[in-house]
Amino acid sequence: MNAINYARAMASYNRWMNKRIYDACSILSDEERKCDVGAFFKSIHGTLNHLLLADRIWIGRFTGRPFGFKSLDQELYPDFSQLRAEREKDDNGIIAWTESLTEDDLSRELSYTSVVNPQLRKYPFWFAMMHFFNHQTHHRGQVTTLLSQRGIDPGVTDLIWLPEFQTTHQ
Repeated sequence: MNAINYARAMASYNRWMNKRIYDACSILSDEERKCDVGAFFKSIHGTLNHLLLADRIWIGRFTGRPFGFKSLDQELYPDFSQLRAEREKDDNGIIAWTESLTEDDLSRELSYTSVVNPQLRKYPFWFAMMHFFNHQTHHRGQVTTLLSQRGIDPGVTDLIWLPEFQTTHQ
């Protein structure tokens, strides 16, 4: 497997799914999105905020430009439309970042201090990158469950349905 192709495909999947998730979430009122329903980050809004925050933390680690934050449940943007606009901007930034990746990047070690347990962590860069994309999928899965519980179907979420990988055989 080519890890650079993996990163680019996952960045594309991330942007595609975030658009679908935000479209589905836009049906809800602000009150419904922010209602504490017992999710790990309490609400749909809290989970979407966490995803953007975590993406910024990881991209900061990958690029050597750390993102300052207070906690993993910090609310970046209380306004849904602003959160969505920032999400779109960051998704485009993630795509651009994957376009700049080289084999040398992937072969290096990534070191950072964990927020969860303030100790120095060291991982192969490619492994941390895989975690980055897996983390996104994990929390979007939580949001799709919360949407489904409200009768909102975000549609197909499987990676295999990523539009740019679809071919038509007739």
